[in-house]
Amino acid sequence: MTTLYSTTVNAVGGRGGHVKSTDGILDVGLALPEGLGGKGGATNPEQLFAAGYAACFGNAVIHVTRKSDHKIRDNDVTVAATVGLVPGAGGGFALTVALEVILAVVDQATAEAIVADAHKVCPYSNATRGNIDVAISVKTQ
Repeated sequence: MTTLYSTTVNAVGGRGGHVKSTDGILDVGLALPEGLGGKGGATNPEQLFAAGYAACFGNAVIHVTRKSDHKIRDNDVTVAATVGLVPGAGGGFALTVALEVILAVVDQATAEAIVADAHKVCPYSNATRGNIDVAISVKTQ
């Protein structure tokens, strides 16, 4: 299989540390959220995951409509990803995801079909399928 793209990000210090991509574009401090007893004031792994999933899913929506009569362009799609940290089995932790997808320029039925197709091709959706509960809601403007 040919890799289309890869990146490396180094994390030092866990949730209270720092992450930096090898190209230097991503370079941020991390903090344990106040909701988990931390000081907050910096991003955290759940926010980074939510940002990645939202952006990737939005692009999957655009991708699946490229050859259709209902083309979705960059400004026609908004994805809000909510990532939750919950207790998992055996004393560990698990993630939950809720995606709220808002599409312009199409009706509700078309929007739901597009989002279903996007969920089939999005790399984040494929990575989480069967591992993380992902709830998707679709709205139109």
